[in-house]
Amino acid sequence: MTLEDRPEGFQRVSAELQRLGHPHTPQFLDTAARTSQEAADALGVVVGQIAKSVVFRRKADEVAILVVASGDRRVDEKKVAQIVGAIGRADAEFVKAKTGFTIGGVSPLAHATPVVTLIDRELFRFDRVWAAAGHPHGVFPMTPAELEQLTGAPVHDVVQAPAA
Repeated sequence: MTLEDRPEGFQRVSAELQRLGHPHTPQFLDTAARTSQEAADALGVVVGQIAKSVVFRRKADEVAILVVASGDRRVDEKKVAQIVGAIGRADAEFVKAKTGFTIGGVSPLAHATPVVTLIDRELFRFDRVWAAAGHPHGVFPMTPAELEQLTGAPVHDVVQAPAA
């Protein structure tokens, strides 16, 4: 199957990664990886290596706030709000309109509209992480430093402390 036969979101992410000179081509998995656990199982990695995309709605201006966090951590909305202002939940329609992707396939780059992106520092525990490539079946690998470089996003502590 050629790239042209793949879904539009996957094509958009592939083109952006190529434009940015990323050395790894996105992979199209046989099974959907809508959750961090599904992605980790499909890739044979630990769930923390999944760079999940969590989208919020900034209340002041309706801008999408994208938090890229380790799959084994829970985003702390209070920490995010301290950085970007008051936020609320983003429904599937908002996510699709602002990012151009459906939930379960939101990439950290190649969005339909400008979004504010934050990267959680917990991703830096790993040498390699995997992010969604614009579709629930699409993923691509990178180092956390490459994620920071590709997105231009700042790194923060934006997750809850792990349960002891």
